[in-house]
Amino acid sequence: MDAISKIKAWIGAITDIGLMLLALAIVASLLVGGTLPFFGGVVANIVGLIKDLGANGLVGLIALGVIIWLFAKRSLA
Repeated sequence: MDAISKIKAWIGAITDIGLMLLALAIVASLLVGGTLPFFGGVVANIVGLIKDLGANGLVGLIALGVIIWLFAKRSLA
């Protein structure tokens, strides 16, 4: 069971780093404008995702709920 908790801790740490990079990309894109070489079109991709979820009605709302549930802070151990 110790190996599973270590794997969960690694996955949690990688996810946290990914979310921090996403936040950095959003802020940098908003400050600089346009697409950045390393981050690409992050803001445009997020806007497109929100448009797709909004166009799908109830299915989009359910998908949004699942996305929020996946990124909610939960205990990793």
